[in-house]
Amino acid sequence: MARNPVLVLLFSGKRKSGKDYITDHLQERLDESKSKIIRLSGPIKQQFAEDNGLDYSQLLTASDYKEKYRSEMITWSEAKRAQDRGYFIREAIKMFEGSKYPIWIVSDMRRRSDLAWFREHHSCAIYSVRIIATEEARRKRGWVFTPGVDDAESECDLDTVTSWDMEVDNSQEENEGHMLSVLDSLLTLCSERLAAAAAAAARSDVVSNTTG
Repeated sequence: MARNPVLVLLFSGKRKSGKDYITDHLQERLDESKSKIIRLSGPIKQQFAEDNGLDYSQLLTASDYKEKYRSEMITWSEAKRAQDRGYFIREAIKMFEGSKYPIWIVSDMRRRSDLAWFREHHSCAIYSVRIIATEEARRKRGWVFTPGVDDAESECDLDTVTSWDMEVDNSQEENEGHMLSVLDSLLTLCSERLAAAAAAAARSDVVSNTTG
């Protein structure tokens, strides 16, 4: 049996660029037994909510409630991350039971340290996707520049990275055909990786049976 994951889709982008929209639609089109959305912010929000008596479910939504505490949560999480850069990544993988799924859809990669961790631990499986959108498009979706958030490392640390496997312009709401093309490309990639993993597992079984 192939060891999970066989594919790690790393999505990144600014606030209101449409990361959740794209990753949610991708997950809907994939076999639920084969893929899982892993939100790196999941354990951050859960522990922050527990420590501060907040509503964890509300922190998971694109709501004013989350925005109210975003800056404080960023400061709190940076202190944790300074001690161990991989802490929240490992906790997120455990929280979303990543070991059970061959395809991981990481919907909110925000830092070069996140990218470095996945390159170190899953170098052969990663495929990075950068979602971009104009400020005008993001404002139409409710984005307002917030000092301490939009100029913080959590939003800006990946700005200088250019070596993405795929870059998607998600500025035009009405460009449904473009999004479908992007999703089709990603679905094809998922199918190819699953097929390759299955073939490798079958070859391994043949070798094991022959030498056993």
